[in-house]
Amino acid sequence: MASAIKFGTDGWRAAIAEEYTFDNVRIVTQAVADYLHEAGLAPRGLVVGYDTRFGSERFAAATAEVLAANGIHVYLTEKATPTPVVCWSILCKKAGGASIITASHNPPSDNGYKYKPEYAGSASPEVIARLEDRLEKAPVKRMALREAEKQGLVERINGTPDYVAQIKQMVDLEAIKREGWTIINDAMYGAGAGFLPLLLDGGQTKVVPINDTRNPLFPGMRSPEPIDDNLTKLKNVVKQSGAFAGLAYDGDADRVGLVDEKGKFVDQLRVFGLLTYYLLEVKGWRGPIVKSLSTTSMVNRLAELYNVPIYETPVGFKHIGPKMIESNAIIGGEESGGFAFAKHLPERDGILSSLLLLDLFLKRGKTPSETMEELFSKVGPHFYDRLDITYPAEQRDTILKRVDSARPDALAGLTVNSITTQGGYKYHLQDGSWLLIRFSGTEPLLRIYTETRSPELVEKLLAEGRVIAGV
Repeated sequence: MASAIKFGTDGWRAAIAEEYTFDNVRIVTQAVADYLHEAGLAPRGLVVGYDTRFGSERFAAATAEVLAANGIHVYLTEKATPTPVVCWSILCKKAGGASIITASHNPPSDNGYKYKPEYAGSASPEVIARLEDRLEKAPVKRMALREAEKQGLVERINGTPDYVAQIKQMVDLEAIKREGWTIINDAMYGAGAGFLPLLLDGGQTKVVPINDTRNPLFPGMRSPEPIDDNLTKLKNVVKQSGAFAGLAYDGDADRVGLVDEKGKFVDQLRVFGLLTYYLLEVKGWRGPIVKSLSTTSMVNRLAELYNVPIYETPVGFKHIGPKMIESNAIIGGEESGGFAFAKHLPERDGILSSLLLLDLFLKRGKTPSETMEELFSKVGPHFYDRLDITYPAEQRDTILKRVDSARPDALAGLTVNSITTQGGYKYHLQDGSWLLIRFSGTEPLLRIYTETRSPELVEKLLAEGRVIAGV
């Protein structure tokens, strides 16, 4: 039913064959087509991309058929393609945006639909509202894909060469190639497979791919999300092989995960700190930093040290990307491992993020763990973790009321200085630590996050969060 279609923090996602059906994908696409016509963007055409999930290429074909029937030229990727590559194609084709069939890091049961506007970033809440308002407002038009191609309304494209050319402008790939490192690259069976080997081929550095074939079941992991619990194989391979680092991408390669030379996972908040440090210290860039409320306070400290502004937004690149554009920020980041950069896209790019990390280690002449210690010497030690708790749908309101009414004076022995409620319930503590409780915008999960000064406090604060939520 169309009533089940609801865009979350990054597009619409749902269980395949339940809410996620061909009929509903076509309904969403008709709304996109109507929006493009009303916004004057239809003459520019639309890029359509897809990931490696079950049926993604067929859902993309259904998307193309509806757009073509609405007189909109379609640039359809010829194969599964990372989201940042599709976004770069928007700019290269001067298109009106992109529709991308992907559920990103969701479980294998799901698929999804991301709409990216003409500026090649995540759709703002205003654009999303306009799309949702058009659902089922007009009959769905369809044209057979073969006929659309015959009429020239659907054009197959390969965005990789243009994207590679852009990456070469952002990173000195030749210097990384000369280092002679061994890098283990976990594509998590997703659309990012093959990109790091392609970009670093031809030198002394060796990229060893794992999980680089298509498998929509994502075996060995709950979902293709580059977090600690899903990277057991990558950590083991790095440790056993003596590799310099391990780098992982999520299902559509807009997020990155890092494993250091000891085979230890470097959490996403630390990666944000490292990338921000790289731009400020190594590249010498100056400009605002944009962060979501669920990510690291290390970047706040870096903003103080380098005298640059910092802005905090609700969770999701639908907030971060537009704020980056508005403030002309040098970097934007979120807790889930997605980072965007000036001179590139106002959108997450896991592939570029991984290369900038390698360039940081090269320029500092240190291993990943040594570089992390260097950052801690400037901002102090920071420790983070997150709990994802599944709850019965009928209990959502009860949990929300319980959290909303909680006003603790202290958590884990630390005074609560303030509580903010924009996009979640965030408790700011006396020593700079924080605890956040919020509902996921893409899955039926309650998420409890904390960042503090010791591993022991992490466990205590997460336990306090569970008590507040009553889960």
